[in-house]
Amino acid sequence: MKKPVVSVVGSINMDLVVSASKRPTAGETILGNDFHIIPGGKGANQAVAISRLGAEVHMIGRVGEDTFGANLIEFLEKESIFLGGVETLPDISSGVAVVTLADQDNDIIVVQGANKYVTPDYIRKFEKQIAESDVVLAQLEIPIGSVDEAARLCHKYGTTFILDPAPAQELPSSLVEYADYITPNQSELSQLTSEGMMSLKQYPQKLIVTEGKSGVMYFDGNDIIKIASYPVKAVDTTGAGDTFNGAFGYAISQKYDIQTACEFANAAAALSVTKLGAQGGMPTMDEVKEFLYKNGKGDIVIA
Repeated sequence: MKKPVVSVVGSINMDLVVSASKRPTAGETILGNDFHIIPGGKGANQAVAISRLGAEVHMIGRVGEDTFGANLIEFLEKESIFLGGVETLPDISSGVAVVTLADQDNDIIVVQGANKYVTPDYIRKFEKQIAESDVVLAQLEIPIGSVDEAARLCHKYGTTFILDPAPAQELPSSLVEYADYITPNQSELSQLTSEGMMSLKQYPQKLIVTEGKSGVMYFDGNDIIKIASYPVKAVDTTGAGDTFNGAFGYAISQKYDIQTACEFANAAAALSVTKLGAQGGMPTMDEVKEFLYKNGKGDIVIA
């Protein structure tokens, strides 16, 4: 079977991860437990998630000409991701995310660095790649005008466009119109339009709301469909949303319906939180298949 071609337009960061028994209050210094430097960025995370599931993945983004940038490119190459769309910028730092793990959850501060220079003009350089893709995924850690341009190009060529609207901000009406799927979590939902919370019934078959361990829901045109997640022991939730989006994108590239795609993505996301690191826990296709069979869901296994 021919591999689906998925392009990811988005951020490439290095994650600086600190774990602690609690979060410090303002002005407080506490002792942490562990420190890790881990490749990340929502765009790169989703690219890794899709590649491990078996797609041909092309990354479109930028890194800085620094140690982090060189390490990030090396890591993505090891994940068999095509990097013809990744440029190194001199005199610019790579993007970083500072992640605090405490109380079985995470807080994240992102510094854009080179990601800020993924401009609409830069996106247009890869119009042919976007046109030849089965699916394009994007997030909001690069300028929103660039995401809008990627959506416009997808609309022009009939390429399926999936938007993970994180970090949440108000979306241009054109971006909402051109997106085939929008995948906010519950907390992001109310920040996407000036009118307030987007309604599932307003966007049937388009708006897919993730609810962490509670699963996911969407409106199929007649009913609100709720798909439960899987109970697992969470070690690090940092990459769960990116794993969900990557797995969802992979399933859609294989022409599966929304419900099957969500069930498959739920399984991949559940597996991802059982290991440390946004990318470290992202499962392979064999791991997702085994997990689905163990949970009595072998009928939704995706080739």
